[in-house]
Amino acid sequence: MSDAHARATTRVRVLPHAQLCPAGTEFDAQPGRKLVDELLAHGVAIEHACEKVGACATCHVHLRQGAELVAPPGDDEEDQLDGAWGLDAQSRLSCCVRVKGAELVIELPRFSRNHAREK
Repeated sequence: MSDAHARATTRVRVLPHAQLCPAGTEFDAQPGRKLVDELLAHGVAIEHACEKVGACATCHVHLRQGAELVAPPGDDEEDQLDGAWGLDAQSRLSCCVRVKGAELVIELPRFSRNHAREK
């Protein structure tokens, strides 16, 4: 088996979110892919108004575990995050995060930049 085929997947655990993922979910993601693409591929309908190019903050997530294993945010991502609702030290744009590591634990914010969501 080649190294590419032997490369382990990353376990992604999404914490429960009232509208987007009421029971939470877990799935195996391919390292190197954008987190937003993996979320969408596994049924988490996260917003992505700029078509996943890091030009808005609608795909904002909180990396509750595993953030230390992914590349840190660049200046452009930091600028866009300033417009995100519920910003904290673990905030990232899922279109800017490349999946990496053994596990990522994701919390979806209650609100997005585009729409207010009620519990």
